[in-house]
Formats: sequence, structure tokens, C-alpha cells
Amino acid sequence: TVKRIIDENNTTLIGPNCPGIITVDECKLGIMPGFICKKGSIGVISKSGTLTYEAIDQLVRNGMGQTTALGIGGDPIIGKNMCQILELFEKDPDTKGIVLIGEIGGQMEIEAAIWAKENVTKPIVSFIAGQTAPPGRRMGHAGAIVSGGDDTAEAKMKIMKKCGIEVCESVAQIGQKMKKALSNQPN
Repeated sequence: TVKRIIDENNTTLIGPNCPGIITVDECKLGIMPGFICKKGSIGVISKSGTLTYEAIDQLVRNGMGQTTALGIGGDPIIGKNMCQILELFEKDPDTKGIVLIGEIGGQMEIEAAIWAKENVTKPIVSFIAGQTAPPGRRMGHAGAIVSGGDDTAEAKMKIMKKCGIEVCESVAQIGQKMKKALSNQPN
């Protein structure tokens, strides 16, 4: 019912169960540690708070900063989803690349990859958490339950690659892969 009321009243919900949102040097809502961020041109979308921080660190270590970074949460019912945030980053002239961090369970990452293939012109680098999780086991967030279909990390990563998204095997590759993806863009 809260989600319905928010939707009916032209209000934006980020989360729940997330670190919030930061537009670097402009605004911070939630518990995002602003001191780790650097103003730049990469948008970050993540289901995981901790991996949001790790992605930011990887970008900064590779000389890149963020326009906006946000955690959307990993619960079954959330506010803005990945497709909606991808659309906002695509429309933002200051955002030149996008990091998308997902996890096992659900279909959101697959829907985002398919939508991005048709609608996003900027490079996307992704990481899917839970690559070693056994089917049927809940890992972390309430939404991170793998049924064994295309909601496994392996299946999501395969679909993302087919949709032209650069997929990282390790979260430690995010910065390097984004730097390379940006260098391959026409000026």
C-alpha cells in the first residue's frame, strides 16, 4: 500500500533496505559515505549497499568519479527499478558511463539488460553478486533467492553479455573495465 500511495502521488522512492543516493558535491540522502565519492561522469546503480561502495572505490582508484550513485535495495518490492534509473542516466548529459550491480534472484537485471540494449547508448559495466550461491538458497537480500532458472548469476551474466553489457567476473574489475569501455567510445 505504501508503494501504491507513492506511485499515485508523483513521489520517488529509493529503496527500501539500501544506502540511499548521492549526487556528488550536490546532495546526499541516506547513509552513503560521501567522502569515498569523487565528482565525475559515471552513474552507479546497485542492489547492494556494500557493493555500491566497492564500485565507487574501484572507479575512484581508476581515475573516475560519479555523477550519481544509488542503492535501490534488493527486496522484492522496491521504489525505482534498474530500467527507470538507466533511463535517467541515459538522459543525463553529465553521465558518460553506467555501472550496474545486481545479484541472484528475480528478473530485474535481465529486464534492465534487454531494455538497455534498445535504449542506452552509454557503456554499461556490470557485476552480479552471488555467483557461487546454490539454487534455492536465500543469499543476503529478501529478493536474492535463486529458483534455478534464468535468475542465477551465470544466466544473468550470459544475457547481459548478449545485450552488449560488459560483465565483470569480480567486483574488483569494475574500475578497469569502465575505464576501457570509456576509452573505446567515440569522442
